[in-house]
Amino acid sequence: MATPINCEPLKSLVRTVPDFPKPGILFYDITTLLKDQAGFAQMIDAFAAYYIGKDVDLVLGIEARGFIFGPALAYRLNAGFVPVRKPRKLPAATAKVTYDLEYGSDSLEIHLDAIQPGQKVVIVDDLLATGGTMEATTQLVRQLGGQIVGLGFAVELDFLKGRAKFPDYDVYSLLHYNE
Repeated sequence: MATPINCEPLKSLVRTVPDFPKPGILFYDITTLLKDQAGFAQMIDAFAAYYIGKDVDLVLGIEARGFIFGPALAYRLNAGFVPVRKPRKLPAATAKVTYDLEYGSDSLEIHLDAIQPGQKVVIVDDLLATGGTMEATTQLVRQLGGQIVGLGFAVELDFLKGRAKFPDYDVYSLLHYNE
């Protein structure tokens, strides 16, 4: 396995936006990191360095920001890319999971033929907060018989303890925030 890449300097490229999407929330906006050529490259390099050598067959990206990291990481790992989408966005037969949010519920879907039983899968998303979206995605992967190699996040809000929902998985986050 390659030496981990220190991503701590990338925090200087993340914009914080107070009171978004509602009062009292501090939003960590990674669009400022994504537009930085060197910063974006370092982020993908850090993900790839972590997952290289783990024989990953597929990288799954969760709508919408997982679509940014997923294809680039899949390319670097010589793996396929699979989108996990909101309902009614995929054209063929799908598996669906509905999950609870603070303010209601949401659903995610994946094509039924997206994962073959036993395929090794890494799931990526931009943020690990409470873990609900990733938890739903792991359910989809298990339904289709995939083997989850890891869960990757650009940002983890440690104070929300979302990682605790995944004791059986290798959770890897590039940037950690404690407040």
